[in-house]
Amino acid sequence: MNLENTQVQMRKGVLEFCILSIISRGEVYASDMLEELTNAKIMVVEGTLYPLLTRLRKAGLVDYKWVESIAGPPRKYYTLTHIGREFLSGLQGTWNELVSSTNRIANHQ
Repeated sequence: MNLENTQVQMRKGVLEFCILSIISRGEVYASDMLEELTNAKIMVVEGTLYPLLTRLRKAGLVDYKWVESIAGPPRKYYTLTHIGREFLSGLQGTWNELVSSTNRIANHQ
């Protein structure tokens, strides 16, 4: 078994939750999401992020608006919809339970 592959798979498993969490704080540009994810050691590339954002938009969880930029083409800024906030709330509960259970098992409590 390859440790690095398992670590990548674990990170991918929480990617949607992390992206929705980032967007929940306010309007955000995709490159800012990439930077935050990378800084948190959740490695993701544009080729992964943009299809995921499209899937989240089609599911009604996120929306976007175009904002003109002085430094180049317009930028697409993402926000959570009402449905997205409810969905994220459900994920947060599941995440909290998963972290608690995992810590109990990993720490033999």
